[in-house]
Formats: sequence, structure tokens, C-alpha cells
Amino acid sequence: MSGESEFDRIARYFAPLAAGFPGALGLTDDAALLDPGAGCTLVVSTDAQVEGVHFLPAADPALVAAKILRCSVSDLAAMGAEPLAYTLATFWTADIDSAWLARFSQGLAHEQAALGIKLAGGDTVKTPGPLSFSVTVFGTIPIGQAIRRKGAEIGDLVAVTGTIGDAFLGLKLSRQPALAADWGLSGEEAAFLTERYWRPNPRLASMIALRGAVSAALDISDGLIADLGHIAATSGVGIVLQAGAVPLSSAAQKAVTRLSLADLLTGGDDYEIALTISPKKAAILDEAARASGVPITIVGRCVAGSGVRVYDGAGQALPLGQTGFRHF
Repeated sequence: MSGESEFDRIARYFAPLAAGFPGALGLTDDAALLDPGAGCTLVVSTDAQVEGVHFLPAADPALVAAKILRCSVSDLAAMGAEPLAYTLATFWTADIDSAWLARFSQGLAHEQAALGIKLAGGDTVKTPGPLSFSVTVFGTIPIGQAIRRKGAEIGDLVAVTGTIGDAFLGLKLSRQPALAADWGLSGEEAAFLTERYWRPNPRLASMIALRGAVSAALDISDGLIADLGHIAATSGVGIVLQAGAVPLSSAAQKAVTRLSLADLLTGGDDYEIALTISPKKAAILDEAARASGVPITIVGRCVAGSGVRVYDGAGQALPLGQTGFRHF
């Protein structure tokens, strides 16, 4: 670890990330001032990211920056909120030097610009390991328009944004690049899947366009089946999912012939949005897809009962094993 003090590091690497956001106070105070604006609600979410659990050891610091910030902003997207600011707590290990910090802060600067968010503060401490981060994101939404997990009703359609399973495959490729040949992937397809793991795309535009129409939503972090289970449990409904309707990228379609579709449905790290909506409002999905440039696909329906049931094209129950990633 370099000889820089905590405050040297903040001034050199992180204060520039707060430029242009007055409430950050130049990162010279112990707290920030956030104004959600008239008629708005402040939306707050906190995520932790731990080396070896949420991102691979010895990864490019710019990719680490991308993953920790994009995953956190995805929680704002799920509620239909617009990004405002974030705070960052860093737990540095002894091997983090000035070159690592420079690359990391450059990565954050790039992601901030892409996501429309600014650093508002945080904390920095030393740890024996592993390298870890905690990101708290703040967003705004008009009062009464926040989209929650609870709200799905029997008869509602279930839909997802984008494609499912890419990040699960990208993680496998990041660990074992030789799998690309085993799966019959081109270099471009392998790079696409790896990028989907490291740089998830928070579906902000999609969900802002769907405010007032969606009955429930969340972002898919632990796996499509596991996260649909959260909507089912909080809303008091069952969900029937048609596995064949789940959208897959062309790269994932190649890879799944060597794996199992169940792996992609339960693998996690998608950071797409799973949502429910009344059939009467289904046309709005197409409008939101056109406005955002991100496809939205109907994959199932809410029914009486509980839990998530998955069926293949022949109407047979699809065996899943574990439904998704579990922390404990």
C-alpha cells in the first residue's frame, strides 16, 4: 500500500468524482446534502461487493468499478427511479497501490458519466482482506410512483427486459476462457458474454417509461427463478414461467446446447428487470421497449398459489435443483 494518507487518497482519486454535485461539498465534510426536488421521493439502496464473492480476484480495477456501480444503480432502475448520487465505502487491502487506485477512479468516472450519477461521499479503511466495497445509491422518483416487489396480482403477465443468462456464462468464461471453444463461440461472442458479466446495464429508461403501469418489479441478481420467487412471496401469488419463452442472446443459445437451460434461469448476475403487469396494459411494454431500445418479453403469468413453477415447451415441469444464488 502506498504512503498516501486517507485524506490524500480522497483528494486525489475521489474528490474529482464529486465535481459538479454541490451537495457533496467537495468531500471535505462528514456528510452530504441531498435535495430530491419538489414533489419527489428519495430512493435509497445499499449493496456490498466482496472480492471472490461478487467479483473475481486480480480483475481490472476499471471493471471492478463498473460492476460495483452498475449493480447498485440497477436497484434504482427496478423502482423506476432516476439516479442522483452515491456514497462509496472502500475496504482496501495492502496490495492496493496508486496505479490500482488511478485505474479504479478512472473507471468510476467513466461509469458515472454513463449512468448520470455523482459521488457524494463515503469512507475508506484498511482491511486484512478481502478487498470489499459498499455502495449506497440515491435516486429520485415522483411521489407515489415507486415500483415495488409487492403488487403483482393473479392474472398479471410476467415479463423480463433484455436477455437472460449472459452474465452467468460470462462469469464462467472469465474463470475458464477455454470454455468458449467448448461451447462453439466466436471471439466476439465470448467477449460479449464476458462484458455482460462485468458491465451489467441498469434498465433505467425502460422502467422510467413503465412508471404507473407495472404492478411489481425487481432486478435479477440472484437468478430469474429465485428473484421471481421474491415477487411471488411478497405479492401473495404463484408464478408460472414458460422456459421456452425466456429470451436468450445468440451467444447464450449456442452455449446452452452444451449446458442446461436451468443453469441460465438460476445463474444470477443478469441485472435485467423482472416485472408483472396487467394484460390490459400489456401494449405499454412494446412502447417502453421502443422508447428504450431494450426488448421486453412476456415469459409467464401470475396465478393463484405460491412459489414459481417452470414448464418446458411440452408442458412438463423443468427440473431446477437450486433456484438461484444464496449468500447463506
